[in-house]
Amino acid sequence: MTNASLGRVLRRLAKKLLWLLLVFFGITLISFWVIHLAPGSPTDLETTMNPLADAEARQKLEAFYGLDQPLPVQYVNWVSRLVRLDFGNSMSSDPRPVMDKIMECLPLTVSMNLIALLLTLIIAIPIGVKAACRPGGLFDRASTLAVYIGFAMPGFWLAMLLMMQLCINWQLLPLSGLTSLNYDQLGPWDKFLDLSKHLALPVFIYTFGSLAGMSRFMRSSMLEVLRQDYIRTARAKGLPEGRVIWRHALRNALLPLITLLGLSVPSLIGGSVIIESIFALPGLGQLFYDAVLSRDYSLIMGSLVLGAVLTLAGNLLADLCYGLADPRIRSANMIGQTVEIRASGGAA
Repeated sequence: MTNASLGRVLRRLAKKLLWLLLVFFGITLISFWVIHLAPGSPTDLETTMNPLADAEARQKLEAFYGLDQPLPVQYVNWVSRLVRLDFGNSMSSDPRPVMDKIMECLPLTVSMNLIALLLTLIIAIPIGVKAACRPGGLFDRASTLAVYIGFAMPGFWLAMLLMMQLCINWQLLPLSGLTSLNYDQLGPWDKFLDLSKHLALPVFIYTFGSLAGMSRFMRSSMLEVLRQDYIRTARAKGLPEGRVIWRHALRNALLPLITLLGLSVPSLIGGSVIIESIFALPGLGQLFYDAVLSRDYSLIMGSLVLGAVLTLAGNLLADLCYGLADPRIRSANMIGQTVEIRASGGAA
C-alpha cells in the first residue's frame, strides 16, 4: 500500500469514526430528552407510598439526584461523567453503580443471544439454500409454510404455551429462573446440565423467532445470485453442482445476510426484555424492564447507551465482514465504495 493510499484510508476512517461519534451523541441526546417526558420520576416511588415523606423530603431527594436542575444542565453533567465511563449510581432501592449492574447481567444475555444466533445460522442457511435450488418444490413449499407459521406466532405466546406443556404438564424442563435451588451442591457436569435445562426454552424461543426471517432472506438472496451470468458460466464449464452452489453462489448470497446480522446486534437487549421477563432470567432485558418501571434514569440511560454502542458496532462489524466475504472491499482504494458494492448485490 502506497503512502497516498494509506492516507486516503486513514482519512476515510477518521471521517467514519467522527460520524459515528456524532450519531452516538445524537442518540443519547434524544434518549435523555424522551425518558424525561414520561410521567413520574425516581422520587415518586420513594415518597408517594411513604406517609412520612413530605414536600421537603421530595425536594431533598431531587437535589440529591440532581433532578432539580434544568434538563440541559442534567444532560451536560451526565455527558461529563460518560466520557469517564461513569454512568453514575442507580436511583432505585439498590443504589449500586450502573456499570456494576450492567456487567453483572451482560454475560447471560449475550451468551443466550449468541447461542441462538449461531443455531439460527446453522439451520437457516441450509434451509434457504435448499429452498432456492428448487423453487416451488416440495421442500420449498414446506419450508414456506413453516416460516409463515413462525412469522405469525408471537414469541411470548409460544413461550407460555411451551411452559405450560413442557414445564407444568410433562415436567421435562424447569419453569423459570436461571438455576435450581440446589445448584451450589451440584458437581460441574450437573451444574452445566442444570443451566442447560433452564436456558433450553429461552434459547429455543430466540432461535425460532429469528429462524423464519433469516431463512427466507437467505432464500431470496440465493435466488438472485443463481440468476447471475457467472453462475451460468460456472455450470457451462462443467463444475459440479455442489461446488457451484456452496462455493460460488453461497459466498455472494451471504453479503446481504451480513447486513442483516449487523443490524441484529442491537436486539441483544431489545429482544430480551419480553423473554427474560417471562422466564424470570436476571439478564439485561429484565434489568432494563425494572429500570423503566422504577423510572431509574441512570440505569435506563446506561442500557440505552449500551444499545447505541451495539448498533454502531454492528454497523462496523458488517463492514468488516463484507471485506472478508468480498475481495474487492479488501482493496484499499475500494473501501469508500462499500455502499455501491452492497447495492450491486456483491456479485464477484
